[in-house]
Amino acid sequence: MEFERAKLSIDGHVATLTLNHPEVMNAVSMEMLGGLMKAMDEVEDPANGARCLVMTGEGRGFCTGANLQGRSDNGNSGRSDAGSALESAYHPFLRRLRNLKMPFVTAVNGPAAGVGMSFAMMGDLILCAKSSYFLQAFRRIGLVPDGGSTWILPRLVGKARAMELSLLGEKLPAETALAWGLVNRVYDDATLMEEAKKLALDLANGPTVSLSLIRQLYWESTDNTYEEQLNLERQLQRTAGNSADFKEGVRAFLEKRPAKFKGE
Repeated sequence: MEFERAKLSIDGHVATLTLNHPEVMNAVSMEMLGGLMKAMDEVEDPANGARCLVMTGEGRGFCTGANLQGRSDNGNSGRSDAGSALESAYHPFLRRLRNLKMPFVTAVNGPAAGVGMSFAMMGDLILCAKSSYFLQAFRRIGLVPDGGSTWILPRLVGKARAMELSLLGEKLPAETALAWGLVNRVYDDATLMEEAKKLALDLANGPTVSLSLIRQLYWESTDNTYEEQLNLERQLQRTAGNSADFKEGVRAFLEKRPAKFKGE
């Protein structure tokens, strides 16, 4: 399926969403965000059968940040509101990823800079090609990090490293990102998508009701008190325990066979 600067394929239960503007290393435009939102409609439509989402970039890059080509402000007069597009376009897409009712994998196949780094960090599992790197590029053009990166980044690598990346604007190679705990796995460039789809298939064939609840628990844990998190675990365990997947999982365990989960 083709959308504005984005494309989507659904193979069985695995949906692959590709940022598709390789001429500018998949820099994000308003057109791309519109296309991504339309693609998400298809991902979230139960009729299409998707139970895991993979996001990657077309060509040599994952995403090099916001597309600055064609901006009307020339810096000579007046002040522009650089944050308006965040509220109207970026934030709705990011919230949609955060609230997604299925596991979400990002396959970082090249540079992930600026808001592209923010997109990459949204993954429940972040997989990288060896040649890829991350870059908090905002300071290079006199802006502050956005796309939720000031919330996610220090929680992944700590305040000191988040500050270093943001204030200095230095590239973070994939292998270092792995050592810092920013990403989960690093693969040879040629095998990244094969490995990402293999992992996504394993997730898609799993108990996706409970997997979606797991991602909700971890998203909310960072702001909850211990008591609030205990209560949330109790609430969501009730939901998981009422699923057909739980019944199948117990039955399969007792019968000593692989479970056949349906995401129900």
